[in-house]
Amino acid sequence: MIPEWFSNAKLGIFIHYGIYAVNGIAESWSFYNGRISYEDYMKQLNGFTASKFDAEKWADLIEKSGAKYAVLTTKHHDGVALFDTKYSDLSVMKKTPAKRDIVKEYAQALREHNIRVGMYYSLIDWSHPDYPSVYTDGKVPEDLSTVNRFSSPTDGVQDEETWKKFLEFNNHQLAEVLGNYGKVDLLWFDGDWERSAEQWGLPEFKDYLKSFNPELIINSRLAGHGDYKTPEQGLPITRPEGAWEFCTTVNDSWGWQARDTHYKSLNQIIRMFTDCISMGGNLLLDIGPKEDGSIDERQEALLLGLGKWIHTHEEAVFGTKEGIMTRYWTGGSTISEDNKTLYLFVHDNPKESICLKGLCNKIKKITVLHSGKELTYDILGGVPWFNIPGATWINLTAQDCHENVTVVKIELEGEIEMYGGSGAVVTHN
Repeated sequence: MIPEWFSNAKLGIFIHYGIYAVNGIAESWSFYNGRISYEDYMKQLNGFTASKFDAEKWADLIEKSGAKYAVLTTKHHDGVALFDTKYSDLSVMKKTPAKRDIVKEYAQALREHNIRVGMYYSLIDWSHPDYPSVYTDGKVPEDLSTVNRFSSPTDGVQDEETWKKFLEFNNHQLAEVLGNYGKVDLLWFDGDWERSAEQWGLPEFKDYLKSFNPELIINSRLAGHGDYKTPEQGLPITRPEGAWEFCTTVNDSWGWQARDTHYKSLNQIIRMFTDCISMGGNLLLDIGPKEDGSIDERQEALLLGLGKWIHTHEEAVFGTKEGIMTRYWTGGSTISEDNKTLYLFVHDNPKESICLKGLCNKIKKITVLHSGKELTYDILGGVPWFNIPGATWINLTAQDCHENVTVVKIELEGEIEMYGGSGAVVTHN
């Protein structure tokens, strides 16, 4: 079962922080794909200072963004831990000038702001000597020259004892992440694709993780054993089944890359957010702090802008559920828990009015949520003796609209009822 807090959260903040911010290059993948040597990548350890890292400022920004949870990369595929680990020398505590347990400070600050604590952890570790010991699904590829030395052995031998040692290493580090920093609410895995569920030891592995917190929820990247779906970068067109969360970046990069100036606009982020909650999902919006732990002012401004919009329209966000189908209203919507109030998201300024199709209920009142202004409306068409409703034309002008996404609140008589038929041929007028 998915805890109620996750379904009601609507927004989380993803934080990709690590040594890759020193040179502003892709996290782990830059050496995996040969864009930089592994040795040069690891030289970034010497430049990671976290000199301006202030977990309290992070937590304050996350709270102001309107987010109810956050997820921090405790360890990416490069194997560099942001926490004090006894099971590896490869950590920012031991190998960088920072010498700080970033995860400890992060978790403490979030709890002080009543924000749920999420931890990202890479199941794969391209730096660990015991990791390259098993092929995907246990199958040896015909052409060994295609094998990446960071993920599979070049001699084609499966060393089960070595793999067992690596799984024990993962369990030890996960025990630190889940056991040393208070209650962890969410575990965000990555990297499950390089092994099968059997090789990861599932479902016993999940039982082990839940032993730290029975209410712990785990994302879908657990070889089919996750609790909720995590589509990435491509916003779902069809609603994913069950609980879900859309993870995406504020620009094109997960971690800090100075050359990446392709930022999404505030309006685009708000629209993505409303698309997610319209389909019953959450948005997990990613930022990438700089090497010193500070957050770029453009990223900060986007989070604050999103938070301002959410605060103004929180009635349409929190305590609501997914809305009506877009065939009735294309902009997305949410519905109150009692099913008696419909909130329409209006993306653009209308030329004359907006049209809601298929509403069967009588309307008590229609208002613009951010201003409280009451709107007039007209119902045109309909075949009442066949219970086919007319179209509701709501008189919303450009002057009534919010500078970003406008929310129109429709209070109904009774619980919402929408017509889904294909009309009727009237032959006896």
